[in-house]
Amino acid sequence: MDVKSQSLAEAMMPAAQGGAPGTARDGDRPGSFIWLMIKLLLAVLVLRTLVFSPFSIPSESMLPRLMNGDYLLAAKWPYGYSRHSLPFDLPLPAGRVLAQIPERGDIVIFKHPVDGRDYIKRVIGLPGDKVAVIGGQVVLNGKLVSRERMSDFLIPMSPNTGCEWGGDAARLEDGRTACRYARFRETLPGGKAYGVLDFGLTPGDSFAPVTVPEGAMFVMGDNRDNSRDSRWPAAAGDAVGMVPLERLVGRAGIIVWSTDGSAEWIKPWTWFSAARWNRIGDSL
Repeated sequence: MDVKSQSLAEAMMPAAQGGAPGTARDGDRPGSFIWLMIKLLLAVLVLRTLVFSPFSIPSESMLPRLMNGDYLLAAKWPYGYSRHSLPFDLPLPAGRVLAQIPERGDIVIFKHPVDGRDYIKRVIGLPGDKVAVIGGQVVLNGKLVSRERMSDFLIPMSPNTGCEWGGDAARLEDGRTACRYARFRETLPGGKAYGVLDFGLTPGDSFAPVTVPEGAMFVMGDNRDNSRDSRWPAAAGDAVGMVPLERLVGRAGIIVWSTDGSAEWIKPWTWFSAARWNRIGDSL
């Protein structure tokens, strides 16, 4: 039966079944639409709870990998589930279901140990690791983590990206003003490599050896001199200290949108000109 004849047959079905012409079918009733919306909401809730969660980057502590104005999806399943990884921080029992330990180098989202807000950092040390920082270079289990100089990192100036201390103003080929930062490639023992920024010796570049306790992780921001991380004790709205694994929310997965902050709602064309198109779709 071709498409046209099938449509005619369907149109005749109500009369053949004794239904009056023009009678609403089940799918046309208001209750069916409401049920459809309920199913869609349930599907979104399941995805939001068990699969992915959206997050935005509000600062520059993870430069050069993540920029203020990036929007990403975090995978929920890699580390298991706890009340901290579920929406609304439901008051469920302590512990994690299907718990897995992160890998060194993972970019993770977690709840701040004190104020409960979402934070994002990179995992450097796992339970039992001994972590120190000497002259700005990470020491992991008594060995210096490899660090090599890279080309400078240039980031265009915008409402979302200023030029912090340690950076120098520069002019790009297209005439825009950018900020130039010293960049290094850091490579962890497992082979995970990533870029970090370093502006010279600061208080955070000297950190006495500590052993990561059981059930916790040592995290750092890639923007080493502009990140309040595990090098300082946890405090509300400030550093995070040693982060309990139970407070993991997920692993950063993919950048789904990025904006430089110059868009204006009353000027729709700026929604496109403000987008950092080259970053959308980047896996982390």
